[in-house]
Amino acid sequence: MRRDQKEIVVSELEKVFSDSGVVVIAEYTGLTVSEMSELRLKMSNSGGKVRVAKNRLAKIALNGKPNEEIEKFLTGQTVLLFSDDPVAAAKVAREYSDENEKLKIIGGSMGSEILDANGVDAVSKMPSRDELISSIIAAIISPASNLAATLDGPGASLSGSIAGIEDQKAA
Repeated sequence: MRRDQKEIVVSELEKVFSDSGVVVIAEYTGLTVSEMSELRLKMSNSGGKVRVAKNRLAKIALNGKPNEEIEKFLTGQTVLLFSDDPVAAAKVAREYSDENEKLKIIGGSMGSEILDANGVDAVSKMPSRDELISSIIAAIISPASNLAATLDGPGASLSGSIAGIEDQKAA
């Protein structure tokens, strides 16, 4: 790889480390091309990405970043899984590593917070951004739905009673 190509890779990795909500570092020794493609597809479907890069270039990209300490996880054959959603990449990484023992989560970062493998597992169990939005919307709508049902109930019974009286008088 030429120097200018390395500079481009370092620049891309700098964006990954500074802009991602979560970065997971995993060892992928033994994963086949089809298994790696499956992992990439799952990450893409959840809004994340997978990046394989030389550890040396990743360490250069981490220099001066708040999550610089994750460079200690960059040993051996590593892959970066990252997403803007602070939970998505961790969820997919954990689910995939449960399915395929060849992917071993080493650690990662959530902003400036450094996570070991157990920390990544804990993050993966948190609700995602979409799940949180759904639960907030449900919490906001629920009281309004209950109020509408409560207000509609007496009116419906009164209407039913009036209709019954009219039927009796007509008969």
